[in-house]
Amino acid sequence: MRQVRCGAVRVPVWLAVLLAALVSLVAQPPARAAAAATPFRVLALYSGTWDAAHISFVREANTWFPQQAAANGFTYTASNDWNLLADGRVDAYQVVLFLDDLPQSAAQRAGFERYMRAGGAWMGFHVSAFTTDAQSWPWYHDQFLGSGNFKSNTWGPTTAVLRVEDRTHPATGNLPATFTSSVSEWYSWSNDLRRNPDIRILASVDPSSFPLGTDPDQTWYSGYYPILWTNTKYRMLYANFGHNAMNYDTDTALSSTFASATQNRFLLDGLKWLGGGSSSQPPSDGVSETSWYTLRNQGNGTCADARAAGTANGTVVQQYTCNATTAQQFQFGPTDNGYRRIAARGNPQQVVDVVDRSTADNAPLQLWSYSGGTNQQWLPVKEADGRYHLTARHSGKCLTAAGTATDGVQLVQRSCDGSPAQSFQLTAQP
Repeated sequence: MRQVRCGAVRVPVWLAVLLAALVSLVAQPPARAAAAATPFRVLALYSGTWDAAHISFVREANTWFPQQAAANGFTYTASNDWNLLADGRVDAYQVVLFLDDLPQSAAQRAGFERYMRAGGAWMGFHVSAFTTDAQSWPWYHDQFLGSGNFKSNTWGPTTAVLRVEDRTHPATGNLPATFTSSVSEWYSWSNDLRRNPDIRILASVDPSSFPLGTDPDQTWYSGYYPILWTNTKYRMLYANFGHNAMNYDTDTALSSTFASATQNRFLLDGLKWLGGGSSSQPPSDGVSETSWYTLRNQGNGTCADARAAGTANGTVVQQYTCNATTAQQFQFGPTDNGYRRIAARGNPQQVVDVVDRSTADNAPLQLWSYSGGTNQQWLPVKEADGRYHLTARHSGKCLTAAGTATDGVQLVQRSCDGSPAQSFQLTAQP
Protein backbone atom coordinates (compact mmCIF):
# COMPACT_ATOMS: atom_id res chain seq x y z
CA MET A 1 0.00 0.00 0.00
CA ARG A 2 1.33 3.44 -0.95
CA GLN A 3 2.02 5.74 2.06
CA VAL A 4 2.44 9.49 2.55
CA ARG A 5 4.52 11.37 5.10
CA CYS A 6 2.66 13.34 7.81
CA GLY A 7 5.21 15.09 10.00
CA ALA A 8 7.55 12.35 11.19
CA VAL A 9 4.83 9.66 10.90
CA ARG A 10 4.13 7.64 7.79
CA VAL A 11 0.32 7.34 7.35
CA PRO A 12 -1.54 5.13 4.86
CA VAL A 13 -3.40 7.06 2.12
CA TRP A 14 -6.85 5.72 3.17
CA LEU A 15 -6.29 6.91 6.75
CA ALA A 16 -5.18 10.37 5.62
CA VAL A 17 -8.35 10.73 3.54
CA LEU A 18 -10.51 9.67 6.48
CA LEU A 19 -8.79 12.12 8.84
CA ALA A 20 -9.26 14.96 6.36
CA ALA A 21 -12.95 14.17 6.06
CA LEU A 22 -13.41 14.18 9.82
CA VAL A 23 -11.64 17.52 10.14
CA SER A 24 -13.88 18.94 7.43
CA LEU A 25 -17.01 17.79 9.28
CA VAL A 26 -15.86 19.35 12.55
CA ALA A 27 -15.18 22.65 10.78
CA GLN A 28 -18.72 22.83 9.37
CA PRO A 29 -21.58 24.45 11.29
CA PRO A 30 -24.01 21.94 12.79
CA ALA A 31 -26.51 20.64 10.24
CA ARG A 32 -30.23 20.82 10.92
CA ALA A 33 -31.36 17.50 12.32
CA ALA A 34 -33.73 16.78 9.45
CA ALA A 35 -35.47 18.87 6.88
CA ALA A 36 -39.23 18.77 7.08
CA ALA A 37 -40.74 16.55 4.43
CA THR A 38 -42.34 18.44 1.56
CA PRO A 39 -46.12 18.11 1.79
CA PHE A 40 -47.68 16.11 -1.03
CA ARG A 41 -50.39 17.86 -3.02
CA VAL A 42 -53.98 16.62 -3.09
CA LEU A 43 -56.52 17.74 -5.69
CA ALA A 44 -60.20 17.04 -4.94
CA LEU A 45 -62.55 17.19 -7.93
CA TYR A 46 -66.30 17.51 -7.47
CA SER A 47 -69.42 18.63 -9.30
CA GLY A 48 -71.76 19.52 -6.42
CA THR A 49 -74.83 19.61 -8.63
CA TRP A 50 -76.81 16.44 -7.90
CA ASP A 51 -78.41 14.97 -4.77
CA ALA A 52 -78.33 17.01 -1.59
CA ALA A 53 -76.75 14.06 0.27
CA HIS A 54 -73.75 14.07 -2.08
CA ILE A 55 -73.49 17.85 -1.99
CA SER A 56 -73.52 17.70 1.81
CA PHE A 57 -70.63 15.24 1.74
CA VAL A 58 -68.67 17.50 -0.63
CA ARG A 59 -69.11 20.45 1.71
CA GLU A 60 -67.95 18.35 4.67
CA ALA A 61 -64.96 16.99 2.76
CA ASN A 62 -63.88 20.45 1.68
CA THR A 63 -63.88 21.48 5.34
CA TRP A 64 -62.49 18.33 6.97
CA PHE A 65 -59.57 17.57 4.66
CA PRO A 66 -58.04 21.09 4.90
CA GLN A 67 -58.29 20.84 8.69
CA GLN A 68 -56.29 17.59 8.60
CA ALA A 69 -53.75 18.64 5.98
CA ALA A 70 -50.94 20.29 7.96
CA ALA A 71 -50.84 17.61 10.66
CA ASN A 72 -50.75 14.83 8.09
CA GLY A 73 -48.28 16.10 5.53
CA PHE A 74 -50.37 17.26 2.58
CA THR A 75 -51.96 20.30 0.99
CA TYR A 76 -55.54 20.28 -0.28
CA THR A 77 -57.06 22.00 -3.29
CA ALA A 78 -60.72 21.56 -4.26
CA SER A 79 -62.00 22.31 -7.75
CA ASN A 80 -65.05 21.65 -9.93
CA ASP A 81 -62.96 22.06 -13.09
CA TRP A 82 -62.70 18.49 -14.39
CA ASN A 83 -60.69 19.77 -17.36
CA LEU A 84 -57.68 19.78 -15.04
CA LEU A 85 -57.54 16.12 -16.08
CA ALA A 86 -57.82 16.86 -19.78
CA ASP A 87 -55.12 19.50 -20.17
CA GLY A 88 -52.42 18.00 -17.93
CA ARG A 89 -52.69 20.44 -15.03
CA VAL A 90 -53.45 17.41 -12.83
CA ASP A 91 -49.76 16.48 -13.09
CA ALA A 92 -48.97 19.13 -10.47
CA TYR A 93 -50.70 16.94 -7.86
CA GLN A 94 -49.57 13.66 -6.32
CA VAL A 95 -53.11 12.51 -5.40
CA VAL A 96 -56.50 13.11 -6.98
CA LEU A 97 -59.83 12.61 -5.17
CA PHE A 98 -63.20 12.14 -6.91
CA LEU A 99 -65.73 13.31 -4.32
CA ASP A 100 -69.12 13.03 -6.01
CA ASP A 101 -68.70 12.36 -9.72
CA LEU A 102 -66.32 11.04 -12.39
CA PRO A 103 -64.91 12.45 -15.64
CA GLN A 104 -67.55 12.85 -18.36
CA SER A 105 -65.84 14.01 -21.55
CA ALA A 106 -63.55 11.85 -23.66
CA ALA A 107 -60.66 14.26 -23.06
CA GLN A 108 -61.15 14.18 -19.28
CA ARG A 109 -61.29 10.39 -19.26
CA ALA A 110 -58.22 10.02 -21.44
CA GLY A 111 -56.34 12.49 -19.25
CA PHE A 112 -57.19 10.60 -16.07
CA GLU A 113 -56.17 7.25 -17.56
CA ARG A 114 -52.87 8.78 -18.69
CA TYR A 115 -52.31 10.26 -15.20
CA MET A 116 -52.87 6.91 -13.49
CA ARG A 117 -50.79 4.90 -15.95
CA ALA A 118 -47.97 7.41 -15.43
CA GLY A 119 -47.90 6.73 -11.68
CA GLY A 120 -50.51 9.11 -10.31
CA ALA A 121 -52.60 8.25 -7.23
CA TRP A 122 -56.36 8.32 -6.69
CA MET A 123 -59.04 7.96 -4.03
CA GLY A 124 -62.68 7.78 -5.02
CA PHE A 125 -65.87 7.96 -2.98
CA HIS A 126 -69.33 6.44 -3.34
CA VAL A 127 -70.88 7.84 -6.53
CA SER A 128 -67.51 8.10 -8.31
CA ALA A 129 -68.03 4.41 -9.19
CA PHE A 130 -71.73 4.65 -10.05
CA THR A 131 -72.78 3.70 -13.57
CA THR A 132 -75.41 1.66 -15.35
CA ASP A 133 -73.36 1.70 -18.56
CA ALA A 134 -69.90 0.37 -17.70
CA GLN A 135 -69.13 -0.21 -21.40
CA SER A 136 -69.13 3.54 -21.97
CA TRP A 137 -65.74 3.57 -20.18
CA PRO A 138 -64.62 -0.04 -19.71
CA TRP A 139 -61.07 0.80 -18.60
CA TYR A 140 -62.40 2.69 -15.58
CA HIS A 141 -65.40 0.61 -14.53
CA ASP A 142 -64.30 -2.92 -15.47
CA GLN A 143 -60.50 -2.78 -15.24
CA PHE A 144 -59.48 0.04 -12.91
CA LEU A 145 -62.34 -0.21 -10.39
CA GLY A 146 -63.37 -3.71 -11.36
CA SER A 147 -66.92 -3.17 -10.15
CA GLY A 148 -68.84 -2.96 -13.43
CA ASN A 149 -72.39 -1.64 -13.22
CA PHE A 150 -74.37 -0.48 -10.21
CA LYS A 151 -76.58 -3.37 -9.05
CA SER A 152 -78.45 -2.30 -5.90
CA ASN A 153 -78.35 0.04 -2.92
CA THR A 154 -79.53 0.17 0.68
CA TRP A 155 -82.02 2.74 1.89
CA GLY A 156 -82.19 4.72 4.10
CA PRO A 157 -78.64 5.64 4.93
CA THR A 158 -77.25 3.81 7.98
CA THR A 159 -74.03 2.88 9.67
CA ALA A 160 -72.57 -0.57 8.93
CA VAL A 161 -70.23 -2.85 10.82
CA LEU A 162 -67.27 -3.36 8.49
CA ARG A 163 -64.92 -6.33 8.62
CA VAL A 164 -61.30 -5.48 7.76
CA GLU A 165 -60.14 -8.27 5.46
CA ASP A 166 -56.57 -7.13 4.92
CA ARG A 167 -54.70 -5.43 7.76
CA THR A 168 -51.34 -5.63 5.98
CA HIS A 169 -52.14 -2.74 3.64
CA PRO A 170 -50.85 0.68 4.77
CA ALA A 171 -54.39 2.10 4.60
CA THR A 172 -55.84 -0.49 6.98
CA GLY A 173 -52.88 -1.44 9.19
CA ASN A 174 -54.11 0.76 12.06
CA LEU A 175 -57.71 -0.47 11.93
CA PRO A 176 -59.33 -3.02 14.26
CA ALA A 177 -60.73 -6.31 12.96
CA THR A 178 -64.21 -4.76 12.78
CA PHE A 179 -65.49 -1.24 13.20
CA THR A 180 -68.67 0.79 12.81
CA SER A 181 -68.68 3.11 9.83
CA SER A 182 -70.28 6.50 9.57
CA VAL A 183 -73.74 6.71 8.07
CA SER A 184 -73.99 6.15 4.31
CA GLU A 185 -76.07 4.67 1.55
CA TRP A 186 -74.32 1.52 0.32
CA TYR A 187 -73.90 0.26 -3.28
CA SER A 188 -73.47 -3.25 -4.69
CA TRP A 189 -72.05 -4.12 -8.10
CA SER A 190 -72.56 -6.45 -11.05
CA ASN A 191 -69.00 -7.80 -10.90
CA ASP A 192 -67.73 -10.11 -8.15
CA LEU A 193 -64.54 -8.36 -7.07
CA ARG A 194 -63.31 -11.57 -5.41
CA ARG A 195 -62.83 -13.07 -8.87
CA ASN A 196 -60.60 -10.25 -10.09
CA PRO A 197 -56.90 -11.07 -9.42
CA ASP A 198 -55.95 -7.38 -9.57
CA ILE A 199 -58.42 -6.30 -6.86
CA ARG A 200 -57.44 -6.44 -3.20
CA ILE A 201 -60.52 -6.12 -1.00
CA LEU A 202 -59.66 -4.27 2.21
CA ALA A 203 -63.01 -4.26 4.03
CA SER A 204 -66.53 -5.59 3.49
CA VAL A 205 -69.88 -5.58 5.27
CA ASP A 206 -69.74 -7.80 8.34
CA PRO A 207 -72.70 -10.23 8.62
CA SER A 208 -73.58 -8.68 11.99
CA SER A 209 -74.79 -5.63 10.01
CA PHE A 210 -77.74 -7.49 8.47
CA PRO A 211 -80.40 -6.43 7.90
CA LEU A 212 -78.73 -3.33 6.42
CA GLY A 213 -81.20 -0.58 5.52
CA THR A 214 -84.50 0.73 6.82
CA ASP A 215 -86.71 0.33 3.71
CA PRO A 216 -87.71 -3.35 3.45
CA ASP A 217 -87.56 -3.11 -0.35
CA GLN A 218 -84.02 -1.68 -0.29
CA THR A 219 -82.44 -3.64 2.55
CA TRP A 220 -79.65 -6.22 2.36
CA TYR A 221 -80.45 -9.28 4.42
CA SER A 222 -77.42 -11.39 3.49
CA GLY A 223 -74.61 -11.58 0.96
CA TYR A 224 -71.09 -10.33 0.36
CA TYR A 225 -70.54 -6.59 -0.15
CA PRO A 226 -67.05 -5.04 -0.58
CA ILE A 227 -66.75 -1.52 0.80
CA LEU A 228 -63.03 -0.61 0.60
CA TRP A 229 -60.63 -1.92 -2.02
CA THR A 230 -57.56 -1.24 -4.14
CA ASN A 231 -56.32 -2.32 -7.57
CA THR A 232 -52.77 -3.66 -7.26
CA LYS A 233 -51.83 -2.39 -10.74
CA TYR A 234 -52.38 1.20 -9.65
CA ARG A 235 -51.93 3.46 -6.65
CA MET A 236 -55.61 3.78 -5.84
CA LEU A 237 -58.27 3.33 -3.16
CA TYR A 238 -62.04 3.25 -3.46
CA ALA A 239 -64.38 3.87 -0.50
CA ASN A 240 -68.07 3.05 -0.89
CA PHE A 241 -69.22 5.86 1.42
CA GLY A 242 -69.92 9.55 0.95
CA HIS A 243 -73.70 9.92 1.20
CA ASN A 244 -75.07 11.66 4.30
CA ALA A 245 -78.53 11.11 5.71
CA MET A 246 -80.62 14.15 4.81
CA ASN A 247 -83.86 15.92 5.52
CA TYR A 248 -84.56 16.67 1.88
CA ASP A 249 -87.41 19.05 2.72
CA THR A 250 -85.10 21.39 4.61
CA ASP A 251 -81.80 20.44 2.92
CA THR A 252 -80.39 19.60 6.35
CA ALA A 253 -77.74 16.94 6.97
CA LEU A 254 -78.72 14.37 9.58
CA SER A 255 -75.33 12.66 9.74
CA SER A 256 -71.64 13.23 9.10
CA THR A 257 -69.37 11.09 6.93
CA PHE A 258 -66.50 12.06 9.23
CA ALA A 259 -68.18 10.97 12.49
CA SER A 260 -66.24 7.68 12.76
CA ALA A 261 -62.68 8.10 14.05
CA THR A 262 -61.74 4.65 12.75
CA GLN A 263 -63.07 5.40 9.28
CA ASN A 264 -61.16 8.70 9.37
CA ARG A 265 -58.01 6.73 10.22
CA PHE A 266 -58.45 4.80 6.97
CA LEU A 267 -58.79 8.07 5.05
CA LEU A 268 -55.67 9.64 6.50
CA ASP A 269 -53.47 6.54 6.37
CA GLY A 270 -54.76 5.86 2.88
CA LEU A 271 -53.92 9.38 1.76
CA LYS A 272 -50.42 9.11 3.18
CA TRP A 273 -49.84 5.87 1.31
CA LEU A 274 -51.17 7.39 -1.91
CA GLY A 275 -49.00 10.46 -1.43
CA GLY A 276 -45.87 8.41 -0.87
CA GLY A 277 -45.71 8.80 2.90
CA SER A 278 -46.32 6.28 5.65
CA SER A 279 -49.20 5.72 8.01
CA SER A 280 -49.01 6.88 11.59
CA GLN A 281 -50.89 6.85 14.83
CA PRO A 282 -53.76 9.33 15.09
CA PRO A 283 -52.62 12.87 15.84
CA SER A 284 -53.51 14.22 19.25
CA ASP A 285 -56.85 15.97 19.52
CA GLY A 286 -55.21 18.46 21.88
CA VAL A 287 -57.28 17.43 24.91
CA SER A 288 -55.30 16.46 28.03
CA GLU A 289 -56.10 13.14 29.68
CA THR A 290 -55.38 14.53 33.15
CA SER A 291 -56.86 18.05 33.14
CA TRP A 292 -60.37 18.94 34.25
CA TYR A 293 -62.37 21.01 31.76
CA THR A 294 -65.48 23.14 31.66
CA LEU A 295 -67.56 22.73 28.50
CA ARG A 296 -69.06 26.07 27.48
CA ASN A 297 -71.57 25.95 24.64
CA GLN A 298 -70.96 28.34 21.78
CA GLY A 299 -74.64 28.76 20.97
CA ASN A 300 -76.08 29.81 24.31
CA GLY A 301 -73.08 30.40 26.59
CA THR A 302 -74.10 27.89 29.27
CA CYS A 303 -71.88 25.10 30.63
CA ALA A 304 -72.38 21.34 30.87
CA ASP A 305 -73.35 20.59 34.47
CA ALA A 306 -74.19 17.62 36.72
CA ARG A 307 -77.58 18.53 38.16
CA ALA A 308 -77.39 19.48 41.86
CA ALA A 309 -73.71 18.34 41.81
CA GLY A 310 -75.01 14.76 41.76
CA THR A 311 -72.65 11.80 41.61
CA ALA A 312 -75.10 8.87 41.41
CA ASN A 313 -76.28 6.82 38.44
CA GLY A 314 -78.98 8.69 36.57
CA THR A 315 -77.83 12.22 37.48
CA VAL A 316 -79.03 14.51 34.70
CA VAL A 317 -76.35 16.17 32.59
CA GLN A 318 -77.80 19.61 31.93
CA GLN A 319 -76.88 23.09 30.77
CA TYR A 320 -76.46 25.75 33.48
CA THR A 321 -74.98 29.19 33.93
CA CYS A 322 -71.20 28.77 34.04
CA ASN A 323 -69.93 28.95 37.63
CA ALA A 324 -66.64 26.94 37.65
CA THR A 325 -67.90 24.59 40.38
CA THR A 326 -66.85 20.94 40.38
CA ALA A 327 -70.32 20.06 39.05
CA GLN A 328 -69.18 21.67 35.78
CA GLN A 329 -65.77 20.02 35.51
CA PHE A 330 -65.07 16.94 33.43
CA GLN A 331 -62.04 14.85 32.50
CA PHE A 332 -61.50 13.17 29.10
CA GLY A 333 -60.02 9.74 29.86
CA PRO A 334 -58.75 7.64 26.93
CA THR A 335 -60.46 4.50 25.61
CA ASP A 336 -59.22 3.63 22.09
CA ASN A 337 -59.13 5.01 18.54
CA GLY A 338 -59.37 8.57 19.84
CA TYR A 339 -62.57 8.11 21.84
CA ARG A 340 -62.80 9.39 25.43
CA ARG A 341 -64.92 8.73 28.50
CA ILE A 342 -66.05 12.07 29.97
CA ALA A 343 -65.76 11.68 33.75
CA ALA A 344 -67.43 13.91 36.35
CA ARG A 345 -65.09 15.54 38.86
CA GLY A 346 -67.42 14.83 41.78
CA ASN A 347 -67.05 11.09 41.10
CA PRO A 348 -64.68 10.11 38.27
CA GLN A 349 -66.33 6.68 38.00
CA GLN A 350 -69.41 8.48 36.70
CA VAL A 351 -69.27 9.41 33.02
CA VAL A 352 -71.49 11.14 30.47
CA ASP A 353 -73.83 8.43 29.16
CA VAL A 354 -76.60 8.32 26.52
CA VAL A 355 -79.69 7.01 28.32
CA ASP A 356 -80.64 3.40 27.41
CA ARG A 357 -77.97 3.31 24.68
CA SER A 358 -80.45 5.10 22.44
CA THR A 359 -79.37 6.03 18.92
CA ALA A 360 -82.32 8.40 18.44
CA ASP A 361 -82.15 12.16 18.05
CA ASN A 362 -82.82 14.01 21.33
CA ALA A 363 -81.88 11.01 23.49
CA PRO A 364 -81.00 12.55 26.89
CA LEU A 365 -77.65 12.44 28.67
CA GLN A 366 -76.98 11.35 32.24
CA LEU A 367 -74.11 10.30 34.50
CA TRP A 368 -73.62 6.54 34.86
CA SER A 369 -70.87 4.26 36.16
CA TYR A 370 -68.40 3.58 33.38
CA SER A 371 -68.68 0.04 31.98
CA GLY A 372 -66.94 0.42 28.63
CA GLY A 373 -70.20 0.99 26.75
CA THR A 374 -69.93 2.74 23.39
CA ASN A 375 -72.77 5.01 24.55
CA GLN A 376 -70.28 6.24 27.20
CA GLN A 377 -67.52 7.13 24.74
CA TRP A 378 -67.15 10.39 22.86
CA LEU A 379 -64.84 11.59 20.10
CA PRO A 380 -63.58 15.18 20.58
CA VAL A 381 -63.28 16.70 17.10
CA LYS A 382 -61.38 19.97 17.03
CA GLU A 383 -62.92 22.72 14.93
CA ALA A 384 -61.10 25.44 13.02
CA ASP A 385 -61.73 28.02 15.78
CA GLY A 386 -60.38 25.75 18.55
CA ARG A 387 -63.74 24.62 19.88
CA TYR A 388 -64.86 21.00 19.79
CA HIS A 389 -67.87 18.94 18.89
CA LEU A 390 -68.27 15.62 20.70
CA THR A 391 -69.51 12.57 18.81
CA ALA A 392 -71.05 9.55 20.53
CA ARG A 393 -69.35 6.31 19.52
CA HIS A 394 -72.49 4.13 19.39
CA SER A 395 -74.63 6.51 17.33
CA GLY A 396 -72.31 8.93 15.52
CA LYS A 397 -74.44 11.79 16.89
CA CYS A 398 -73.25 14.96 18.58
CA LEU A 399 -73.62 16.24 22.14
CA THR A 400 -76.10 19.11 21.85
CA ALA A 401 -77.29 22.01 24.02
CA ALA A 402 -80.58 23.88 23.79
CA GLY A 403 -81.13 26.85 21.54
CA THR A 404 -81.65 29.16 24.51
CA ALA A 405 -79.71 29.77 27.72
CA THR A 406 -82.39 28.38 30.04
CA ASP A 407 -80.85 26.78 33.13
CA GLY A 408 -81.65 23.14 33.80
CA VAL A 409 -82.34 21.93 30.25
CA GLN A 410 -81.00 18.39 29.84
CA LEU A 411 -78.28 17.90 27.22
CA VAL A 412 -79.02 15.44 24.41
CA GLN A 413 -77.45 13.76 21.42
CA ARG A 414 -78.56 14.88 17.98
CA SER A 415 -77.45 14.32 14.40
CA CYS A 416 -74.31 16.35 13.81
CA ASP A 417 -75.15 19.53 11.91
CA GLY A 418 -72.24 21.90 12.59
CA SER A 419 -74.44 24.30 14.54
CA PRO A 420 -73.26 26.39 17.53
CA ALA A 421 -75.50 24.24 19.77
CA GLN A 422 -73.04 21.38 19.16
CA SER A 423 -69.84 23.40 19.58
CA PHE A 424 -68.12 23.63 22.96
CA GLN A 425 -65.17 25.59 24.31
CA LEU A 426 -63.04 23.34 26.56
CA THR A 427 -61.27 25.33 29.29
CA ALA A 428 -58.84 23.63 31.65
CA GLN A 429 -59.47 24.27 35.35
CA PRO A 430 -57.00 24.35 38.27
